Amino acid sequence: MSTWPAADERPSLLRLLRKAVRAPFTRRAWAEAAYCLIGFPLGVGGGVVVVVVLALGAGLTLSLVLAVVGVLLLIAAPRLARALGGVHRGLAARLLGERTAAPPPFRRGEGLVGRLDARLRDGTGWRAAGYVLAKLPVGALGAYAVLWWITGLVNLTAPLRWTVFGQRVQAGDPQGMPVLTPVPFGGLDADTFAGTWLAVLTGAATLLCAPWVTRLVVAGDRRLIRALLGPGRLADRVRDLEETRALAVDDSVALLRRIERDLHDGAQVRLVAVAMGLDMVKERLDDGRPLDVAGVRRLVDGAHRNATEALTELRDLARGIHPPVLDDGLPDALATLAARCTVPVELSADVPVRPTPAIETIAYFCAAELLTNVIKHSGASRAVLGVTQRDGLLRLQVTDDGEGGAAPEAGTGLSGLAQRVRTVDGRIEVRSPRGGPTTVTVELPPHA
Repeated sequence: MSTWPAADERPSLLRLLRKAVRAPFTRRAWAEAAYCLIGFPLGVGGGVVVVVVLALGAGLTLSLVLAVVGVLLLIAAPRLARALGGVHRGLAARLLGERTAAPPPFRRGEGLVGRLDARLRDGTGWRAAGYVLAKLPVGALGAYAVLWWITGLVNLTAPLRWTVFGQRVQAGDPQGMPVLTPVPFGGLDADTFAGTWLAVLTGAATLLCAPWVTRLVVAGDRRLIRALLGPGRLADRVRDLEETRALAVDDSVALLRRIERDLHDGAQVRLVAVAMGLDMVKERLDDGRPLDVAGVRRLVDGAHRNATEALTELRDLARGIHPPVLDDGLPDALATLAARCTVPVELSADVPVRPTPAIETIAYFCAAELLTNVIKHSGASRAVLGVTQRDGLLRLQVTDDGEGGAAPEAGTGLSGLAQRVRTVDGRIEVRSPRGGPTTVTVELPPHA
């Protein structure tokens, strides 16, 4: 039985091998190695200082005489950790591209007691202190990762050191030229020039593994930075709620203004014309002159026409607030929307549990806007509209075979959709390379 991979698996296997061989020569690998190299003394030095300050502060607070000094040291620890955290955050942004948002600024209390209390309860400072302390073992692991690079590079120079620099084995030496390995146990020696090529092979294998060891350490450091040096989940949530509340208020104000404008410029004008026409009919009937039936009929027909148009505009306005087709559920409403589209639309809907009316309305208007973009901007010949309910989320996806290049900043209504979706903690994702296809995915919670 053949052990070769299947034909469809070979390209992916080749890609993995190429990626592994190229990894030591990528800019990312060297940047991560530099981050570990710089982060080791910075992390160890900062961690030791913070540990000493915290230990002295905790110890001195137990003394009646030096309790004040101990409290001051405990206050200084999170403040120092904030500064060190800023240095680590800047280093990660420069070398790793890890651009973590800055934590909220420190808020001072009022009065001496208030300031002391604010310093001792500085959550951001204590989280930074936690990162600085965690950086001690992480920095040591980073130094160990850098050791893989150093030993690999040194082993690659073994033949050169043997022939040019004379680091060959002398007669009577019990040991040969050492072959360095990052593994702390065992060891190899090169007793002959041919043996130095074993060191080269060992160095090459070590260099191939070094980027992945470094990346593993850096991945853990990234998680610590995001969790401890950022604004924190609560602060992020508060900021998101503030932004979505502002978006919801702006959206409701814009909706009210649109309704007011449509009523003022449309239905109100029609109803005024109806009233004026009926007043003229009343005057014709009450003036005592012979009745001009044809003239009265023209006035009644005009009033009837204006009343009909006013009803149509009011109906369209009400449909813009809440489409009546949603009364039968979102799948039926999307089916009606797809049937009215001038571009052929393939619809698939799987919504076992009906969302709340607000979510259904947002999903419907998102689908309507996306299909409008397909008609106006994409140049597509067909589109696919799908809605599913998985993992507690309602996912709406519109795909077209158009020319692509859609972007929220291009003025195609995507930025407005993103704002509307964010008001209910939803998100929108746009994938639209030049040449197509375009796929827009909208994720909404099941209830607002």
